[in-house]
Amino acid sequence: MFNKQMQGGEFKGFETVIGPSVKVKGDFHGMGNIIVEGMLSGTLKTSGNLTIGEKAKVTASIEAKEATIAGEIKGNIKTRGYLEITASAKIFGDVEASILSIEKGALINGKCIMNVGDVGKTESTKKAE
Repeated sequence: MFNKQMQGGEFKGFETVIGPSVKVKGDFHGMGNIIVEGMLSGTLKTSGNLTIGEKAKVTASIEAKEATIAGEIKGNIKTRGYLEITASAKIFGDVEASILSIEKGALINGKCIMNVGDVGKTESTKKAE
């Protein structure tokens, strides 16, 4: 389950795992990739990637580089890149992403905001800003 490969001096696996029997309460901030399989309430921020497992229950505002959601979220989700919402996901809050994928059967009760950022901009429009 844990990928411990180093590529170019950088860890390319999951740094933090909140297991199915773990309950976390408060502000959780990280720099690496995170897997949540248990319960979390508060805030969850990472500059890495996030995976919310199928049986996970999260009551928090979430910010990540990219995320895959399969469990239940009560709170807003914001990613700078790709957000994948699987068929088993239940989201009660707003979602914001540059690239969004929603499988058939997923439940979203909130707004969906597509934040293009640098995606789709040409080099000339980037230089003009």
